[in-house]
Amino acid sequence: PQDAGVQQSGCWALGNVCFGSDAAARARRQRFVTAGGIEVAVAAMQAHPQVAGVQQNGCLALGNVCSGTNAAGIARKQRAADAGGIEVAVAAMQAHPQVAGVQQNGCLALGNVCCGSDAAAQARRQRAVTAGATEAAAGAMRAHPGDAAAQRQGQNLRDLLA
Repeated sequence: PQDAGVQQSGCWALGNVCFGSDAAARARRQRFVTAGGIEVAVAAMQAHPQVAGVQQNGCLALGNVCSGTNAAGIARKQRAADAGGIEVAVAAMQAHPQVAGVQQNGCLALGNVCCGSDAAAQARRQRAVTAGATEAAAGAMRAHPGDAAAQRQGQNLRDLLA
């Protein structure tokens, strides 16, 4: 946990393992969660707040593992929130405003953790607003006006939290 390079690479690998929308990807996301991957990614981000690569890749891992709207996806979103994923993603965006990848992946992570229509999703959105996610999304868009992904992810997050 002390080696930022190992944490950065590990979060990148976890984010890539969790990417996709087919049955195999859903199974990989569940294995990630069962193995404690959400907590590992959050811990890496907490241990290395000033290392942009750890923050970018940690947000990528959280964003990808929290995709999905079935019962398992909803449970992953809540587990990420319970582990502190909302707060670490906002903190990453605040600490690295000029790093487009952190901004893009931070918005992705927050959007995926906070989406849903049940009371728990509403509570996660309120938690994100309280943590500063709305301002972080607006800041991402201001800092990266020519970056289409930062604009899209930032606006999606702002719309979700409105």
